[in-house]
Amino acid sequence: MKYQLRHQIMTGAALLALAWSCGAQVVASHAPTSGKAPTAAATQQPALAPGKPVVRVNGAILTDRDLAREIQAIFPYAQTHNGIPKSMEPEMRKGALEMIIFEELVYQEAVARKMSVSPERIKKAEILFRKQFASEQEFKQVLQVEVHGSAKLMREKIRRSLLIEDLLKSDVTDKAKVSLIEARAYYQRNSKKFEHPEMFSIQTISIVPPRDANPEAVREAQKHAEDALKAAKATKSYQEFGLLAERVSDDDWHVNMGDRKAVEAEKLPPSLVKAAGAMKPGQVSDLIQLGTAYTLFRLNAHIPAGVTPFTEVKTKLTTDLQKQKNEQLRAGLNKRLRKTAKIEVL
Repeated sequence: MKYQLRHQIMTGAALLALAWSCGAQVVASHAPTSGKAPTAAATQQPALAPGKPVVRVNGAILTDRDLAREIQAIFPYAQTHNGIPKSMEPEMRKGALEMIIFEELVYQEAVARKMSVSPERIKKAEILFRKQFASEQEFKQVLQVEVHGSAKLMREKIRRSLLIEDLLKSDVTDKAKVSLIEARAYYQRNSKKFEHPEMFSIQTISIVPPRDANPEAVREAQKHAEDALKAAKATKSYQEFGLLAERVSDDDWHVNMGDRKAVEAEKLPPSLVKAAGAMKPGQVSDLIQLGTAYTLFRLNAHIPAGVTPFTEVKTKLTTDLQKQKNEQLRAGLNKRLRKTAKIEVL
């Protein structure tokens, strides 16, 4: 997962919030703890504006402001949806809470390992962060709300985000990489997963008479279909047929140049399958009546039943396996860090 520095403007109470996020927000308030001395990790962070504490992680307090930023990252379109749907609030809050706890644990682990970030890298990240604001005034306004206008506090937040990025890269992202050799081995062990039935890749044009059409309207639709067939037979390419489909077809696929991609034979009308089976790619069928509609199609490919070759699936398979491995490693890291952590939901 690649962390990014970004800002979010949150509404509701006219709160302008600053968030450095890594797939989810990673800024923590780190308010002073009470009753118990804070851990070394907690003392690395300066205290920010107070918020209502929601959880204490090894002595470091995360507040409702941290939680709100995380929820905003999970559901960034709350404003356009008039807030978060009530039915989603409990689950979203739970997920956001788990995320800020995880990120705090990752940060503390990075500190415990004495990981560091060079001043040059922090400076570069700071410059990139500032460029995200439309104006210097907006930038200063956000900093004033979140870090009392302190450039030092801002750099601390950037450093924290980069440390989390570095640890997740070393413990998750780098270890989750899947080679082509590994992907091929998975493919060979699970060949049944890559079996596919007979399929036809087609573009269609359909002329559909109005519902309850009178005989004259039906004849008019048929004439329209015959004209469309003549024009379709004259097309020489996917593009030409597609442009014709966009102009004259009444079916739902006309907006996609009539392209229905590869469709399993068993999901197509038998009359269409019979016609397609006797055609070569690039040919246009005759008119086929399906119910009240007149349909014709261009055959782009006939794909016999079989196993999809590794060369065709290797990119997606590698990506899917890497994503699965990433999630497993991330869950394992979370479990390991939680095992010795003291987490108190407040």
